[in-house]
Amino acid sequence: MQKIKLSNPVKIDGVEVHEISLRTPKVRDLIAAGKKNVDEAEKEVNLIANLGEISPETVQELDLRDYIKIQEWLRDFLSASTQKN
Repeated sequence: MQKIKLSNPVKIDGVEVHEISLRTPKVRDLIAAGKKNVDEAEKEVNLIANLGEISPETVQELDLRDYIKIQEWLRDFLSASTQKN
C-alpha cells in the first residue's frame, strides 16, 4: 500500500482527504480499467480510482501536481516490475 500525500486535499463524501492510499496493481485492475471504450487518459484515471478505492470523478478533481505524483508512483511500480524479470 502506497500513501500519496496531497498538496491540495480533495473532498470525498464531504470529508476533506489529505492523502490517498493506493494498493499495488493486479492484472484484473488493468483489465477492469480497459473494459470501457475510453481513451488512454480515462483508462489511467479508472485504474487509479480502482487502486485507491475512490471514484473516477474524485481522481479528476485532484490537483494536477498530485495526479502527477500518482502517475509517477504507478509508472515506477510498473517499470520496477518489468525490470525484475
